[in-house]
Amino acid sequence: MKISITNRKGQKIVVLLDLVKNLNDQKGLAFVMHGLGGFKEQLHIHAFANAFNEKGYSSVRFDTTNTIGESDGNYEDATTTNYYSDLEDVIAWAKEQKWYQEPFVLAGHSLGGICTALYAENHPEKVKALAPISTVVSGKLSNEVYGKKRLAEWEKKGWEIRPSASKPGVIKKLKWAHMMDRLKYDLLTKVNKLTMPVLLIVGDKDVNTPLAHHKILFDRLPGRKELHVIKNAEHTFRDENHLTEIKNIFLKWIDTL
Repeated sequence: MKISITNRKGQKIVVLLDLVKNLNDQKGLAFVMHGLGGFKEQLHIHAFANAFNEKGYSSVRFDTTNTIGESDGNYEDATTTNYYSDLEDVIAWAKEQKWYQEPFVLAGHSLGGICTALYAENHPEKVKALAPISTVVSGKLSNEVYGKKRLAEWEKKGWEIRPSASKPGVIKKLKWAHMMDRLKYDLLTKVNKLTMPVLLIVGDKDVNTPLAHHKILFDRLPGRKELHVIKNAEHTFRDENHLTEIKNIFLKWIDTL
């Protein structure tokens, strides 16, 4: 079921709900969040949500504002701050629905990963478990990946322009302000709050949020944790075998919650 809600700025957010038919049978609730320039129907986002659905959870997917999905805003204005505030607003809206259940599970990819993890750090009592997949760990580590030359060019031009791999024909143009905003965030600062079960998954060919970053986060996590590495997978999972492997990891992990 697809519906539209409004965020704190009065912008439309389009939400995709996969609800358990009989709410008395609902075993849990999961919010699933895409990454920078992503959208709720991406294959990996669907795989995360589908795993929860198969295990009797209702799931909530949504397009943030300032992405290439159905919600309001322009991708060029995308920031970690705006993605995070949209997550907060979706959860606040969900709290008023009859299917809302707390504590809930959070899963996100890349920038959605850091947003879900930041929410879990800020509201640990509300979060049953956390799955930040191919996650950004901090703005500082992101800067190291981009490198000084690429960052200098981005800052000088004011934009980074590249084609969308998920939506061929779409050109993604992102302001330098995005990187300045990202530098405000670091999961390691309050990582001690992440005492709930945490699932990390990353491709061994991920150059955006590499395995080395996940190991830094994994080593600092204080609670029950798993780290899975998908062979020959890049940052965004599109290969059918990779998607199947990831879904199976999710299914086994959900059984432990």
